[in-house]
Amino acid sequence: MPIHYYEQEVNAKLQQRRKLSAYLNDLIREHLEVKQVNLTYIFCNDDYLLTINKQFLNHDTYTDIVTFDLTEQEDELIGELYISTDRIAENAETHGTTYQEELHRVIFHGALHLCGFKDKTAKDQKEMRQMEDHSLKAYFKN
Repeated sequence: MPIHYYEQEVNAKLQQRRKLSAYLNDLIREHLEVKQVNLTYIFCNDDYLLTINKQFLNHDTYTDIVTFDLTEQEDELIGELYISTDRIAENAETHGTTYQEELHRVIFHGALHLCGFKDKTAKDQKEMRQMEDHSLKAYFKN
């Protein structure tokens, strides 16, 4: 089940990609019954992601992640996830956490969105944060 990682003129400092891919496959299958998972994570800078945010979502704001669900059939999950390493670094500092923890939180956040979890309401945000925390603990315990 392919999960790809690309860096668009940044160094994402992403470690243990095989372990991460295996975990993401397990996470997705915990919430969805799919035969095929094909995710592409693109790590980029703020300006690159701002352009995508404006062009496709009509949002003129910096963000840490933009997720596109490209799924066409019920038994598959296909998505593109764009992550700003600038936002990751700044958010890690703001929230008093490490770059690696914040990077993985956002990676899991995007996958959870593709699994159907939302974060628009306070209740949904709380559930999303709990799912992120659970994923971080499960991933980093090994």
